Amino acid sequence: MTVASSVYLAVALDVPLPGLFDYRHEVPVAAGTRVLVTFGRRKMVGIVWETREHPQVAEDRVRAIEAVLDDLPPLPEDWRQLAAFAARYYHRPLGEVMLPALPPPLRRPAAYTGARSAGGPVSRADRRPGLSRAPVDPAEAPMVVPSLTVQQQQALDTLDGLLDRGQGVALLHGVTGSGKTELYLRLAKRVLDAGRQVMILVPEINLTPQFEHIVRQRLCQQPQELAVLHSRLSDGERLRAWLRVLRGEATLLLGTRLALMTPMPRLGLIVVDEEHDASYKQQDGLRYSARDLAIWRGHDQKIPVVLGSATPSLETWRRAQAHDYLLVSLPDRVQAQALPEIVLVDTRRAQLEQGFTPQLLQALEARLERGEQSLVFLNRRGYAPVLRCLSCGWVSQCTRCTAHTVLHRVSGGRALLQCHHCGEAHPVPRACPDCGDQDLQPMGRGTQRVEEFLAERFPAARIIRIDADATRRKGSAQALFAQVHAGQADILVGTQMVAKGHDFAGLGLVGVLNADAMLFAQDFRAPERLFAQLMQVAGRAGRRAGGAQVLVQTDYPEQTVYQALCRHDYNGFATAMLAEREDLGLPPFSCQALITAQATQLADALAFLRAVRAWAQPLTEGTGVQLYDAVPLRVVRVARIERAQLLIESPRRGALHGVLQALLPQLDALAQGWPVRWAVEIDPQEI
Repeated sequence: MTVASSVYLAVALDVPLPGLFDYRHEVPVAAGTRVLVTFGRRKMVGIVWETREHPQVAEDRVRAIEAVLDDLPPLPEDWRQLAAFAARYYHRPLGEVMLPALPPPLRRPAAYTGARSAGGPVSRADRRPGLSRAPVDPAEAPMVVPSLTVQQQQALDTLDGLLDRGQGVALLHGVTGSGKTELYLRLAKRVLDAGRQVMILVPEINLTPQFEHIVRQRLCQQPQELAVLHSRLSDGERLRAWLRVLRGEATLLLGTRLALMTPMPRLGLIVVDEEHDASYKQQDGLRYSARDLAIWRGHDQKIPVVLGSATPSLETWRRAQAHDYLLVSLPDRVQAQALPEIVLVDTRRAQLEQGFTPQLLQALEARLERGEQSLVFLNRRGYAPVLRCLSCGWVSQCTRCTAHTVLHRVSGGRALLQCHHCGEAHPVPRACPDCGDQDLQPMGRGTQRVEEFLAERFPAARIIRIDADATRRKGSAQALFAQVHAGQADILVGTQMVAKGHDFAGLGLVGVLNADAMLFAQDFRAPERLFAQLMQVAGRAGRRAGGAQVLVQTDYPEQTVYQALCRHDYNGFATAMLAEREDLGLPPFSCQALITAQATQLADALAFLRAVRAWAQPLTEGTGVQLYDAVPLRVVRVARIERAQLLIESPRRGALHGVLQALLPQLDALAQGWPVRWAVEIDPQEI
């Protein structure tokens, strides 16, 4: 074969370099086809983006592809357009968007080379067609379909109108326990009955089992009709679920943010539950928002998107108030149950016992006597946030990070000091490293210490702790939640894992510890997140019985966030926060991008970002784009890497992206002067 007879293919590869890469082949290859190529000295799987008449490099430098991987049909055009939009909007190479969106076996070159490659991963997956979860047989476990309240029926009628129009975005704003899930199911059934597919996104993995259970019972005739996708699945499980969705065998897809990029040939509806949740924003690699991409995907494919939340993000709420989104409200709970009473317990003059006020301890005792469950919420895992020496003031510090190490109790009664940033762990020292005093004491408390205290204070109570430490093993979270639902726990101690999405029938009391920790955080979104978190955890109480109560311990009961919480007044809180954001020119009244730099020396990271700022300054003239000073991150060092950031802000999204399009291609060349790595994040959620 001569070069002149070749067809030139533009191929996307998962490498941190801009653009597409030219390869040649004897015959045309359809766009979306996966190919095996040599890049440098290594084999890689790429995706054909287009066919070119001429390569963009000298013809004699263009390599031939190694193989066309035809175990799958070409990835569909609508999926490729979604990837292209994400690459443009988040300013990432196309290959860094497309390839990571595939199940790992489909992007490993070793799966198509060598003695074990026969048939490829698709063929091997087809020979093992197991499900990602054990199916629930609807015939064995029938579920009674609840009747709708008047409010639910009105909301469903409005959302049915959205389905009739065939596209648009609706915000389903309903208080906790108002029956949003029931409306999701009824909308999904209508779409499924029309022969289309449905995608349901949830923010966290531990919410998928209960959703899967109800979806299988209500909407699935056969187990294979539902696919579940999240990051805790094995590679094989993820591939098999992904293939069933791609082939249309699975009509329902339930998953976390990674499910958003799954190709679905007959997609007819996207539901984003708890749309406000920060978990929808990826924090490494392609730092995308699954909620925002879901909205774009719905617009591009002309299908409806339903966003659900009791505490919508301020960005979403503003769009709904401006009538860009259809606003559908469920202001009351189903079953005529009142929202729980929220009481602020002033801790400024209180005599605390291991962080508990007398009011909260008395309330716990009263619920135990009545046979009701209680939840103690503390968003801090471990035994204590820090270990200290009472003699010299030494505190436990990570040697790799600018952060304290957290005291943890592990099996066998041992204690470890662990960094929650880099993961480094080591035994507790026998004596103070500075002065030699052996009297080292824990300072503060985490969920382990709270669990220990409650077990001593209420020895007859059955206490269950649910946090990341207690749920490390596969299936452990589901087992613990099952115990709570079965009434096998009197007091539940938990972090944010228990704060949303769970329906605890017997829960009569919620006690909140250390809520003030988020009140004065540097991030301007902290009050919004605190309000959402407390509203969500308060919503776990009183769903099946009246008289539920939420006690929030605080030193600042007069704060706006707490006063609005007591009134269950999301609308009032959102109005106040939006007015404050508008005065300060903060999102959603502006758009932001964050350039971060990492280096072994902080001075290098800061110097690089200052150079970036100087380079960008002429680009911003007359655009309204503002460049802030380069500053260290709040946690400056993680795993011996120093970090700094440069914030870029604009009242107009187009102006911001215009500056970035001119600036970012220059940064790799600029970075050659410093030993740094850099990244850009659009619409950052943590600053």
